[in-house]
Amino acid sequence: MSGDSSNWRMWRQALTHWGVWRRSLMIGLPVGAVQIMVNQGDHWLRMQVSTVVVIKTLVTPLIGVSVALLSAAGAYVELQKQRLQQPSKGFGE
Repeated sequence: MSGDSSNWRMWRQALTHWGVWRRSLMIGLPVGAVQIMVNQGDHWLRMQVSTVVVIKTLVTPLIGVSVALLSAAGAYVELQKQRLQQPSKGFGE
C-alpha cells in the first residue's frame, strides 16, 4: 500500500507543479487552436456560428491541454521515480 500512496503523492505533486502546467499550456493550446481551425474553421469563416459551434470552439482546447497535462505529469512522475532509485552519493564521491 505504501507504493500506491507514494505514487499518488507523486502524481499530486506533478499536477500542482507550475512547470507541468506551463508545458501543458505551451503544447496544448496551439494544438487546440489547430483543432479549432480544422473542425470549426469553416463555420467561423462562413459566419454560420451556432451555440453548438461556440461550445465546441471553447471546449476543443481543453482536450489538447488535458492530453499534454497528463503527458507532462507522467514524465514528471517518471523522473521523480528515477531520482529515487538512484543511489545517493556522499559529498566528494
